Amino acid sequence: MKSNASTTQQQPQRQTAQEAIAANVKALIEQLEQGRSETLTAYLSAMASFHRYSFGNILSIAHHRPDATHVAGFHTWNELGRHVMKGQKGIPIQAPMVVAKRDEKPADRSDKAAPRLIGFRTVYVFDIAQTEGAELPQPATVSGEVGGHRDRLVEFVAQQGIELEYNERIAPAQGVSYGGKIALLPGQSKAEEFATLVHELAHEMLHRAERRAATTKTVRETEAEAVAFIVSRAVGLNTGSASADYISLYAGNAELLTESLAVIQQASASILDALFAEETEQLAQAS
Repeated sequence: MKSNASTTQQQPQRQTAQEAIAANVKALIEQLEQGRSETLTAYLSAMASFHRYSFGNILSIAHHRPDATHVAGFHTWNELGRHVMKGQKGIPIQAPMVVAKRDEKPADRSDKAAPRLIGFRTVYVFDIAQTEGAELPQPATVSGEVGGHRDRLVEFVAQQGIELEYNERIAPAQGVSYGGKIALLPGQSKAEEFATLVHELAHEMLHRAERRAATTKTVRETEAEAVAFIVSRAVGLNTGSASADYISLYAGNAELLTESLAVIQQASASILDALFAEETEQLAQAS
């Protein structure tokens, strides 16, 4: 029997992407101020799971379903042999509306029309836990082991023009970022070294320009640790919970928190795109 899950969605008032981000950040602040620090962990975990989604859509997924792991639209789940269970409410995200617009000048009719973005609309996705049916094929995962991700991370560091060295003299620090150069303490486990390198890479990406002067050391360290948490979680490493007092750095300032979360998402997404480029290419060729 066909599910009527889509009829259970409440249609929200039309909302811009920026309004949706502001609303979700406000909700995050309210929950953190109530002592629900696990909410931040859910948001950062969502950045790890959905790094190819926009910042605003990640916030919406984390807000509406903090435990989401795999999301897709109603019809996409059907095509995968799974069906949204009756009564499930969709997670609202913003989808681009693109139309084809031909050049007004006379041209060869074989020319393809150029796509043009005309706005965004609210659509609904569902987490796999809201569906039932055929088991999905499981991709190769890394369970507590860095695997080939370490070499791809080192390659990405080099592509950014950053020198990497091992130096015992930086002890007791596990890693140090000098601006164009990262030093790691020898002897770390592969997992520790990976997380340390991501942390220092985040400093290089986020805190070597005007942002360094505009932030405190504590904020910079927290942002770098958040990026390390997201990337480590995405490659399957066991990680601790995110910083429970993150919100205290911003004293409830939604604008500063939004800016910080945005740069964290952008940096982690760039790193993860590089780490998973090979897997993405293989999937594209197989489809």
